[in-house]
Amino acid sequence: MSLDESRFASLADPLLERIADAVEDTMDDADADLHAGILTLTLPGIGQYVINKHSPNREIWLSSPRSGAHHFGWNGERWVSTRNAEIELLGLLLAEIGVAV
Repeated sequence: MSLDESRFASLADPLLERIADAVEDTMDDADADLHAGILTLTLPGIGQYVINKHSPNREIWLSSPRSGAHHFGWNGERWVSTRNAEIELLGLLLAEIGVAV
């Protein structure tokens, strides 16, 4: 699904905020820093995640210490991997860090 810049921002910005809030609300000693569309999660005992907007491609990019790099595109309902549509961003985060968003 093709998104214009405004629609992309209206989907991606609140998502990054929700992820940051969920991590800080549910994980002790976790740090979530959101700045300029880049969310850095520092999770003791797990490592550092970086989740950012990639505006030129209208994608959300994830760097995970557990599963590596992923790119997610909006399919009209949710953010799914551009390589494997069975992998969904929020489901991956739930599986890896145990936080539901």
